[in-house]
Amino acid sequence: MNTLFDKIWDAHVVQHVEGGPDQLYIDRLYCHEVTSPQAFDGLRARGLRPLRPERIFCMPDHNTPTHDQDKPIADPVSKAQVDALARNAAEFGLTHFGMMDPRNGIIHVVGPERGLSLPGMTIVCGDSHTSTHGAVGAVAFGVGTSEVEMVLASQCILQPKPRTMRIRIEGTPGPCVTAKDLALYLMQQLTTSGATGYFVEYAGSAVRGLTMEGRLTLCNLSIEMGARGGMVAPDEVTFAYLKDKEYAPRGEAWDRAVAYWRTLRSGDDAVFDREYCFDAADIAPMITYGTNPGMGMPVDGTIPPEASSKALQYMGFQPGEQLLGKPVDYVFLGACTNGRIEDFRRFAALVKGRRKAAGVTAWLVPGSWEVHRRIVAEGIDRILADAGFELRQPGCSACLAMNDDKIPAGKYCVSTGNRNFEGRQGPGARTLLASPLVAAAAAVTGVITDPRTL
Repeated sequence: MNTLFDKIWDAHVVQHVEGGPDQLYIDRLYCHEVTSPQAFDGLRARGLRPLRPERIFCMPDHNTPTHDQDKPIADPVSKAQVDALARNAAEFGLTHFGMMDPRNGIIHVVGPERGLSLPGMTIVCGDSHTSTHGAVGAVAFGVGTSEVEMVLASQCILQPKPRTMRIRIEGTPGPCVTAKDLALYLMQQLTTSGATGYFVEYAGSAVRGLTMEGRLTLCNLSIEMGARGGMVAPDEVTFAYLKDKEYAPRGEAWDRAVAYWRTLRSGDDAVFDREYCFDAADIAPMITYGTNPGMGMPVDGTIPPEASSKALQYMGFQPGEQLLGKPVDYVFLGACTNGRIEDFRRFAALVKGRRKAAGVTAWLVPGSWEVHRRIVAEGIDRILADAGFELRQPGCSACLAMNDDKIPAGKYCVSTGNRNFEGRQGPGARTLLASPLVAAAAAVTGVITDPRTL
């Protein structure tokens, strides 16, 4: 074995149930407003308090509006959920980054950027995209509401140990190929069930060459291949990213931590249950044409003849058709997949000196207030404004139809989110997943465009 995953998992096993799951100690629990209310109710019903409140962090993100956050939330359902999280955090003595708190944002963006997610940790949240945090070299995965309650009460969870998979991507990606394109390519190759039951370690020169933001994007989408989670071994890129973060160790504690983190790698003799290797040179800027993230293709490609007729009927496409030149109604930049500062830098670099296409509605939503602050500090907001774009306030936004930012029925949206299921962005909405560069190209041309031509 001797894999990175095994090292971290085995170090956190409190008790192994013979023929059953492991009792796993959890270093960090994140709670947002959607999956936590019933868990807190369960504590109350049993007269319990959180065992390790200092290891639990709460913040709303799914239901938060991306405008006028200083005013009461208009939608009653969203308001009820956000208010309940604030009350629960106060009652149980938990750290809470509420709306308008400068530390608020999407929980999977805030965790790494605040140094709350660290190498060697076990991290859970009642949200499938918890796999994002694996990018720092942690074992991070989503759990159900009953398991959130379990961690609140005991700081442990009962969990069967997944199998291990290593995916190596070697070589140098071509022009305009981002981490999002790597992930969409992997899903196209392996399908949305190709990693079911596995915990994936991403490796290879193309992965090592990614920034932390890119690695977070790649690990975020692990769940869309069916994986339990994804991770990247910590290295100098990781350490540079985490150094001096608010919750990261400091001084001598930092030196000790880094010395330990350097040991967190798969051994040269590590045995994985399954391995794949891909060549980065084979990967182009990608876009999806169907209704699951595995239905992707190069942006200048054609829809395969074997594509699902049901999915194509929903999307209004035909087999063998090109998507280049197809009109676009909406563009969404954001989500826990692509709402980081690097994503906004890329988007701004492409739209600089150009203008937003008439008829396109663009929602540019930072993943956190910290990202928003850096956008302003770097003058990216001025570049966007000059090109006719408006910067919104942080939140999950149009990644999912759980707040005001819904795509109308029948409209096409080039989205940097993580899912393109039927109705994901709103009833009848048609979602095309892509990178920030493909989104930017669509935003300034009004049609699906290969960013390499711009």
